[in-house]
Amino acid sequence: MDKSGAAALGILGPTSCPRLAAGVRLTFDRTRENWILLAPERVFMLDEVSLEIVQKCDGATSLAMIVDDLARNYSADRDEIELDVRKLLQDLLDKKVMAI
Repeated sequence: MDKSGAAALGILGPTSCPRLAAGVRLTFDRTRENWILLAPERVFMLDEVSLEIVQKCDGATSLAMIVDDLARNYSADRDEIELDVRKLLQDLLDKKVMAI
């Protein structure tokens, strides 16, 4: 399957460049004192790790680059980082909060 076919199905690949979906904003909620993803009629609370991942999703940085950067910054096993990042981003893709 080519890159455009995988993107049409919402499947993350190493070259996928995730970004926030249209109408979704990353913002700091002063009431909750926490970073959130604000989507139409939905709010997603972010912990420190998910915030760092989402902040790297700019539509230009590939999944592989995000994983490499996190593995380097945390001196962690790349495969473990990739598994966690894929799980989070695929969940957000499935909920139409993230796009590729």
